[in-house]
Amino acid sequence: MRVLVAADSPVVRAGLAALIAQIPSFSLAGSVDPETLAEHVPALQPDVVLIEWRPASHDGLNALLESGPPFVMLVEEEDAAAIAAALRAGLRAVLPRHASTVEIKAAIEAAAEGLVVLHPEIMTAIQFTKPARKASAELDAALTAREIEVLRLLAEGLANKNIAWKMGISEHTVKFHIASVFSKLHVSTRAEAVATGMRQGLILL
Repeated sequence: MRVLVAADSPVVRAGLAALIAQIPSFSLAGSVDPETLAEHVPALQPDVVLIEWRPASHDGLNALLESGPPFVMLVEEEDAAAIAAALRAGLRAVLPRHASTVEIKAAIEAAAEGLVVLHPEIMTAIQFTKPARKASAELDAALTAREIEVLRLLAEGLANKNIAWKMGISEHTVKFHIASVFSKLHVSTRAEAVATGMRQGLILL
């Protein structure tokens, strides 16, 4: 698996690059400044981007989060509001800056498979921020058992056709359930639906 490393500090970049190099199943696609990601991601074609993130410095990442490869971000817990916004934009995995090599490896592998990963410390931090959307007690309606099942399969990174096969229903019905989940949770992306479902205790990863 090709991993592109990005960080503001050359020292941090070197450390992350060395970490990736020591994992046999990974290869280093490159080591770059986050400001140049829009240029390097298309050129280097990494499977996953591992980035040390300072939200105040990198407001232009949303386009890459939405259309680029999966991102695994190392962040500070106090950036909870910015982390939540990044999850809404399509961020796949969030770990604290002090995450271990084992945790980083697992997050990269999970992100590459389409899963959403939130470290317990990050999840706790996000739970204590005031979301822009309605609180769970104010939701328009509770999710049905079928909708929760669809949400859990979304968290596994399954495509609509695979969800349909697992549940024994049509893809059209799956799309209907997903639209209903998005509406009830007041979200607009799969990653945001999964993150919201985790915060509300509807799903566990």
